[in-house]
Amino acid sequence: MMAKDDLLREASQALEQAGIDDARREARLLLCWATGRDLGGLLSLDGVKPAQESRFAEALKRRLKREPLAFITGETGFWTLDLETGRDTLIPRADSEALIEALLDVCPDRSAPLSILDLGTGTGCLLLAALSEYPQARGIGVDLSPQAAALARRNSIRTGLEKRSAFLAGSWADALNARFDVVLSNPPYIETGDLAGLMPEVVQYEPARALDGGTDGLEAYRILCRALPDLLVPRGHAILEMGIGQIDAVSTLGAENGLRKVARRADLGGVDRALVLQSDG
Repeated sequence: MMAKDDLLREASQALEQAGIDDARREARLLLCWATGRDLGGLLSLDGVKPAQESRFAEALKRRLKREPLAFITGETGFWTLDLETGRDTLIPRADSEALIEALLDVCPDRSAPLSILDLGTGTGCLLLAALSEYPQARGIGVDLSPQAAALARRNSIRTGLEKRSAFLAGSWADALNARFDVVLSNPPYIETGDLAGLMPEVVQYEPARALDGGTDGLEAYRILCRALPDLLVPRGHAILEMGIGQIDAVSTLGAENGLRKVARRADLGGVDRALVLQSDG
């Protein structure tokens, strides 16, 4: 068996040379996955068995090619949930948790029987996190990709929320004829010209359709803001994720469609990440 510390030292050096931030932590997470231990359990690990070492080496090889850790392990955490990930969806990010925090602010009654729609659901992270906080709520997630909708459905089973959620493949809300108390969405919002400058992990591995927001990054918001008045109940809330500096432009699009800005919520980096619009109905 190879010594754990030797493996971690060599892997950390290789990851650092590849330009990967926090290389030591990344090496530990890869070894956790290869050995089936958490970070605490890794401390008591003396040696790494040959099969585990082989698994670790293969994972390290993929990470050095800048494949995201979440795609190597096939899972990631979001809010309080452990979710399956895959190449058909964006990897859930902590920034998006600002939308759940905004929801809790504007709908403080956790016992409310909310109806929730998640447009561009991806892994289902937003809808499932919301349902985990509102035990009487039910919701639908829609994604253009059938593979993404299927993955989100598996995540609903994984989190025990399958009885209160459904996932469909479709273009935004085109197939729906219903109104909801809450609409959540993390739409594509990167300007087309900026896509090539994103991190290799994003450009090379995550789906471009979930990133490309058109020439000005606002294409999806135009579609959403036109659709929202027919999707929300009177006084219902739409909570949208956005990129840096987009909140005023999206607020204007909302106002042009009869939606009033009622709140905003910053992510942990201080960026305005969630915009709350309300239907006056």
